[in-house]
Amino acid sequence: MPFFRSSEVWVVEFTYEGRPRRWFKALPQGTDAPAAMRELLEELYGQHARLGEVRPATPQEELDYVQGRLPQNVLCPSGRAPRSASRPPGAGSV
Repeated sequence: MPFFRSSEVWVVEFTYEGRPRRWFKALPQGTDAPAAMRELLEELYGQHARLGEVRPATPQEELDYVQGRLPQNVLCPSGRAPRSASRPPGAGSV
């Protein structure tokens, strides 16, 4: 039985306010990834972001992405500490 993939994993390198960032994005097969990422960055960040390289993920990068083994962002947008940070009971509660 043939296996049909409906998406491809891409590595997106960009800068946000001059700081380097990297995303892994799964996009439908046949998508113009550079154009899609340029549009997404413009929508999300406006002039604060600059698109760098957009390339297909290597087989190892794709495997790591699918299995959730990529490095996690140490900054949490909710302001909460990372799951790995231990806190004393009651710390951080409101």
